Amino acid sequence: MSEPHQVRIGDQQRQEAISALNEHFAAGRLEIGEYEQRVGFASGAQTAQELAALFNDLPHPRFQPPVAEYPQATGYASPGHPTAGYPTAGYAAPGYGPPPPGTKGYADPAHAYPPGFNPGAPYGVDPLTGQPLSDKSRIAAGVLQLVLPFGIGRFYIGDTGIGIAQLLTCGGCGIWSLVDGIVLLVNGGTDSQGRKLRD
Repeated sequence: MSEPHQVRIGDQQRQEAISALNEHFAAGRLEIGEYEQRVGFASGAQTAQELAALFNDLPHPRFQPPVAEYPQATGYASPGHPTAGYPTAGYAAPGYGPPPPGTKGYADPAHAYPPGFNPGAPYGVDPLTGQPLSDKSRIAAGVLQLVLPFGIGRFYIGDTGIGIAQLLTCGGCGIWSLVDGIVLLVNGGTDSQGRKLRD
């Protein structure tokens, strides 16, 4: 068990010590330089012992070290046992049954994802090629091309080359973007990584 002066302190205890130093400074017991130095030490103190040392030559008010509090132990060990009052290792928490034999505490990778979910293809796979589908939607790309005829749909799917060309030509006077948007909506396309756009 920790000695009272070795207990770690928090901001509340530091503030209490600084308030006590303020009273001593106001009473004329500390000069301005010494007061500032002690306040600096109090702000950086980590234990009650460090704070108490700032008041060794001062009367009350003084810093009172906090009392170390320990949780009330409960359990089923016998009173004469050295670990009396503490739960016995090996028992599951209330409400949970014991783990199955051989369990190491980690989930089985086979059950880490829902059935049918492939982490390498979160949006599914192309039924013809078996390749993962893109995270970009062909409908969104086509609508962007039709509504904003400046290559925005192409920027959306990562095809920056065509996107810049359409931006500089105002979508080929609107005709290129219009046709491109219809093609994307009807036939789809691929994103910058060559994956087919999802529906």
